[in-house]
Amino acid sequence: MADKVTIAVDALGGDAGAPVVLAGVASALKADSDIEVILCGPEDVVVPFAENHERCIAQVTTEEIAMDEHPAQAVRKKKDSSIVVGCRLVKEEKAQGFFSAGSTGACLTAATLVTGRIKGVARPALATVIPSPIKPAVMCDVGANADCKPSYLLQFGQMASIYAEEVLNIKNPRVALLNIGEEETKGSQLALEAHALLKENLPNFVGNAEGRDLLAGTFDVFVTDGFTGNVCLKTLEGSMKVLLGTVKDLFMSSFKTKLAGLAVKNNISELKNTISADTYGGAPLLGVKGACLVGHGSSNEEAIKNGVLMTAKTVRLDVSGKIEQAVSKTQVSE
Repeated sequence: MADKVTIAVDALGGDAGAPVVLAGVASALKADSDIEVILCGPEDVVVPFAENHERCIAQVTTEEIAMDEHPAQAVRKKKDSSIVVGCRLVKEEKAQGFFSAGSTGACLTAATLVTGRIKGVARPALATVIPSPIKPAVMCDVGANADCKPSYLLQFGQMASIYAEEVLNIKNPRVALLNIGEEETKGSQLALEAHALLKENLPNFVGNAEGRDLLAGTFDVFVTDGFTGNVCLKTLEGSMKVLLGTVKDLFMSSFKTKLAGLAVKNNISELKNTISADTYGGAPLLGVKGACLVGHGSSNEEAIKNGVLMTAKTVRLDVSGKIEQAVSKTQVSE
């Protein structure tokens, strides 16, 4: 695949608004001279930016999907929104990937309905990189499919394995099913049936994992339904935020601890960067054509930049093509 790629970007995505998105896009263009961006959004936002930045094309849109709107209804109703238009550009092959830090539900719906599923994929799934201080791992699904069949979890394992191997460069990733015990006799009926399917059809499946394994570096891919995955992800994000805040308060509590804080300031900064989700820029929606990455609503400039760059990387590595090859070998019932 050619090194030069075109990424459609939602200029309206994110809690902080267009200025942060534009700053992130500018940083991405500067970091990668082979990226071209089609910036989707209102005329007064995208046109001036495109005029002042090489390799950026303005795609004027007239509608916006807000965070609190019903995703499916908004996607069907607002066909000229920045999210829908961005996904349409991928479908029309005017762009190879799409990035947004806007409504996750709207991005999932638009990517599935407008861009389209990869042939053979029963349900596209949202994956995320768990930024462990030991080594990163991929968890899938983390919110796209709250209710799942065992066969869906098999495909999640296949797709997440490819993402871990190609994007994170983890050779022969160890895949585990997130469960309430290590023994294969543990868990719900969904877990029991999924375990049997994964064991039979996924060569790199190594068994069950528990919640305590998420940051331990023992496994490379965690497979679960979207409800459980989303709860785990939010729990990890909240725990890390509280932990870092507590450590900061501890070092600021007295003159003596402030001196100690100065001594380990660089180490703390390195740890913070290691466990920050901003490093990876967003969560890929695996199973749709092209590449679709969804950034966190609270994304800052660095996260937007990394999200655009990661979308381009996913395109260059032809992750969707490799997923299509993998799922075509295993029949999955709807």
